[in-house]
Amino acid sequence: MQYGEYVNNQASSAPTPLSSTSDDEEEEEEDEEAGVDSSSTTSSASPVPNSYDALEGGSYPDVLSSSASSPAPDPAPEPDPAPAPAPAVPQPSKMAKPFGYGYPTLQPGYQNAAAPLNPGVQPSSPVYSGFQPYTQQYPGMNQLSSSLGGLSLQSSAQPESLRPVNLTQERNILPMTPVWAPVPNLNLDLKKLNCSPDSFRCTLTNIPQTQALLNKAKLPLGLLLHPFRDLTQLPVITSNTIVRCRSCRTYINPFVSFIDQRRWKCNLCYRVNDVPEEFMYNPLTRSYGEPHKRPEVQNSTVEFIASSDYMLRPPQPAVYLFVLDVSHNAVEAGYLTILCQSLLENLDKLPGDSRTRIGFVTFDSTIHFYNLQEGLSQPQMLIVSDIDDVFLPTPDSLLVNVYESKELIKDLLNALPNMFTNTRETHSALGPALQAAFKLMSPTGGRVSVFQTQLPSLGAGLLQSREDPNQRSSTKVVQHLGPATDFYKKLALDCSGQQTAVDLFLLSSQYSDLSSLACMSKYSAGCVYYYPSFHYTHNPSQAEKLQKDLKRYLTRKIGFEAVMRIRCTKGLSMHTFHGNFFVRSTDLLSLANINPDAGFAVQLSIEESLTDTSLVCFQTALLYTSSKGERRIRVHTLCLPVVSSLADVYAGVDVQAAICLLANMAVDRSVSSSLSDARDALVNAVVDSLSAYGSTVSNLQQSALIAPSSLKLFPLYVLALLKQKAFRTGTSTRLDDRVYAMCQIKCQPLVHLMKMIHPNLYRIDRLTDEGAIHVSDRVVPQPPLQKLSAEKLTRDGAFLMDCGSVFYIWVGKSCDNNFIEDVLGYPNFASIPQKMTYLPELDTLSSERARSFITWLRDNRPLSPILHVVKDESPAKTEFFQHLIEDRTEAAFSYYEFLLHIQQQICK
Repeated sequence: MQYGEYVNNQASSAPTPLSSTSDDEEEEEEDEEAGVDSSSTTSSASPVPNSYDALEGGSYPDVLSSSASSPAPDPAPEPDPAPAPAPAVPQPSKMAKPFGYGYPTLQPGYQNAAAPLNPGVQPSSPVYSGFQPYTQQYPGMNQLSSSLGGLSLQSSAQPESLRPVNLTQERNILPMTPVWAPVPNLNLDLKKLNCSPDSFRCTLTNIPQTQALLNKAKLPLGLLLHPFRDLTQLPVITSNTIVRCRSCRTYINPFVSFIDQRRWKCNLCYRVNDVPEEFMYNPLTRSYGEPHKRPEVQNSTVEFIASSDYMLRPPQPAVYLFVLDVSHNAVEAGYLTILCQSLLENLDKLPGDSRTRIGFVTFDSTIHFYNLQEGLSQPQMLIVSDIDDVFLPTPDSLLVNVYESKELIKDLLNALPNMFTNTRETHSALGPALQAAFKLMSPTGGRVSVFQTQLPSLGAGLLQSREDPNQRSSTKVVQHLGPATDFYKKLALDCSGQQTAVDLFLLSSQYSDLSSLACMSKYSAGCVYYYPSFHYTHNPSQAEKLQKDLKRYLTRKIGFEAVMRIRCTKGLSMHTFHGNFFVRSTDLLSLANINPDAGFAVQLSIEESLTDTSLVCFQTALLYTSSKGERRIRVHTLCLPVVSSLADVYAGVDVQAAICLLANMAVDRSVSSSLSDARDALVNAVVDSLSAYGSTVSNLQQSALIAPSSLKLFPLYVLALLKQKAFRTGTSTRLDDRVYAMCQIKCQPLVHLMKMIHPNLYRIDRLTDEGAIHVSDRVVPQPPLQKLSAEKLTRDGAFLMDCGSVFYIWVGKSCDNNFIEDVLGYPNFASIPQKMTYLPELDTLSSERARSFITWLRDNRPLSPILHVVKDESPAKTEFFQHLIEDRTEAAFSYYEFLLHIQQQICK
């Protein structure tokens, strides 16, 4: 390894924006990208403004967007937000406040009244007459739904979801099988076509006709999205023409209606559009003249290969930069060995093509760059010691082609773990290292992976400890949930503007101010990984977790230079987004990277009455560059019925979606106001909704706490949230642990978030093949779910708790020795070690069943769960018992007490 000392004697130049075109050229480029047709009536009126807000016209030209103060811009395709860097600190304007500036207020009962439309603007609903629908030939949404028109569920027998449940009397409220998403009440044809709830679901599967009806129901209205999840089947469409509505830019989808062979009506704004000639031919059936049979109209999730209209520069290569803490603390923790080994094993599996580039920066009190230029005999280390004015020593040879410099990269990865073994450096100049990373990545964009083990102590972005360990169990104020400095947020916004996302791996043994550090990922569309008390020998389960997480992280699919827009039927509007991203304009989310494990949520309100329609639709479009350099657009479309009665609104509640949306709102409330405010708002959500429901059902006895079956788990889930690390009080909780739980809530897809909120408990010492399922040559037992209470734990049993990122196997004192021997590999209870973190592969039927079940649970998770075997009466069991949320603790209600508390509040 060659070393060179670099001292900064030059002013570092600011990175140039990605596009060097003049404003005029840029406007032309955007005109081209917008696919502006000079003969088009919608776009000839005004020039396309030169800003992100104006690109991609997301609104209805005839109605001003409720949150914008200027008329809707001309329509254009989803933009590639490549050409201009984001301002370091966006100026708040009347347009959109960037995510995270004004945290939304969550009023008890969240009555978000509709924002008034701009005065003087009459909402006009287009009236189309004189078209002769070919109903038999082209079944469109309007025909399919005519039988539904505001169909009231009460006209038929009462649905199961409205069955009144007496919560205080029904002991076993939790079903024995997993809770599935409710299926919207649509006719069979639409049901078949609808988007999978795994990608897209709404808190209410029956949309209230008016905001007044929604306010009456006291339920949250919003969407939960998992837009880039791994799919086994995805129709990919290569076509010269991507068919979109000329008015609102919605992509053609299964819920549009064909008026005749040559015209289709948009299901979001109701404009009638022409069917392009190319769309008349169906490549699947090789037939002509059946546009309604094209794959875009037969599938609610599709992916388009985008043309150059959807690019502002050629697709960039995949670029990966690793920024590594090598201070004494980091070397002592030993993460470098695991990371370098993992990179060596997965170097060829990094998503990308022949252009993929990689680079490494290490830092302590100085910053070390590595020249890996092809042709060198060994990696060259270049040290920059002036951290107040960071510059790049050799800008062209620090990010290198993975294939051309493979041997040098391998040499560096083999050398790194031992290079700093004897270091005395205790300082951490994280801020300056990130500034260097920003300069290095700015020309192309890409992904920065930061590994940090302590509080940054030198240079820009340095932090002081803010945690008072004596306050960890406080029932009063929890402080410092927000960042101590805006350095990391500003840096993230700069990165986002240059198409760079920053992922943070925090491997710390002491407080590291995650609430400040997480901003680097939050606003750049990155992700946060957290390994408390990490040590590669003292804490082997964390080391194993890091290794497994890295394997997934390094090899999973990735999208670059992405933007996402959500559209909805006229009359509905979006007002608050949740997740890791930057809001470019009112409804355009900028995602420098998108990964298959990222979830998002958005709150909705009803701006105009939906009386004229029996169905509403939501469409999310994600435009991204694949790791192979293709520009693609993934589109999901969801269709839901509109209802006019309160009972129907309750009948369609998706309780898991509602609780996940509320959790997101409560995180914002904790940071903007206080934790106790957020907790009160969660309790009020239950009180208000059950109270509102009670007032609709005339024959209820006053003394009972009654919920419709659709909401019967709502109080249980809210209690679970109140006992979750993010929101609990009175139980010792490290500040970084609490903040990490909040980060997870904001960016986990629903399926993973629910396990964090309400873990699943199974009895596993009596697994059988009864009801088992077959998954790729494996028989997977399906034991029933148990409620989360110690009364379910029997001393002679063994129980598995699945908390999402942790599995616990609790073994009772009198557990059958056959199970202990056949599954755990020890002769009896006494011989099970205190710290056991794996199941041995034993050649017994019980072992096979237990491992098969756990492997099945583990599959398809973004984070590899750690396994802890917990013996009854061992000290480790407190952590396990904290998850038994139906039981009372010193600081919190039992489930039954919580119900009585709710009842008391309702009767006030």
